[in-house]
Amino acid sequence: MAHALPRPTPATETSPQVEQTPAVPAGGSVIRAVPSVTPSRPAPVTPVEAAPEGGRKGGPGARERKRQETRARIVDAAAELFAQRGFDAVSVMEIARHAGVVEKTVFNHFPVKEGLVFDADPPMRTALLDAVRRRPAGESVSAAAGSFVVGAVSLLGSPEAATGVARMARVIWGSRTLQVREREILGELTNALAGLIAEETSARPGQVEPWLAAHAVMGLYASLLELARDRVLAGVGGLELSAELRRQGRRGLSLLQFGLAGYAKRR
Repeated sequence: MAHALPRPTPATETSPQVEQTPAVPAGGSVIRAVPSVTPSRPAPVTPVEAAPEGGRKGGPGARERKRQETRARIVDAAAELFAQRGFDAVSVMEIARHAGVVEKTVFNHFPVKEGLVFDADPPMRTALLDAVRRRPAGESVSAAAGSFVVGAVSLLGSPEAATGVARMARVIWGSRTLQVREREILGELTNALAGLIAEETSARPGQVEPWLAAHAVMGLYASLLELARDRVLAGVGGLELSAELRRQGRRGLSLLQFGLAGYAKRR
């Protein structure tokens, strides 16, 4: 089912704002592992002529193709039921019945029910870490990771994403279980980013800077994601929402890059 952000890939160009815009496949599919936006579907299978025994050359075998189709059917069934009745009110048995499979098949594809909403290993993890590893000399971690986050979240303003964002916001906000799982995933992403920063900087055990930097970046991500959900549910979308997300994202980036010393001083 939908997931959190547009499925990103590291950008090769940067804007004057140091903002890297992740590429997203047609259809606006998003990151399953934070919040989701549109059902995750397997890549279309290109018809191929029969290949010699041993499989199909140039395309997945019949067994793998059937597995992908079954998985997509389960995801679609779950998305429909969750949207209608909420995550907690729908059983795995009902999802299986709606998808035309047995309950065991659902668990074979998704060992835990939350996996129908959130990827266990979200594509964003790899894309975010790649954005940090590939940053040019002289660019800080906060600039690289923060710019990636702003570029990725701004894609949620696209028309293809809006419906999915709204649907998933309702599903996630209606389930304590999903809210807890989402926070866990954000924590895992934060740990992964902090680990990379600590490795790059040869930080000593217990040194706080890598963790502070990672928490700041992921705090920006979580804030923009919630803003996107709020605005979409309020009927805002398209270019207006994308512009607002970029504007708010740049303000957040300024704090990340230039520090909090001058922010919210008592007068």
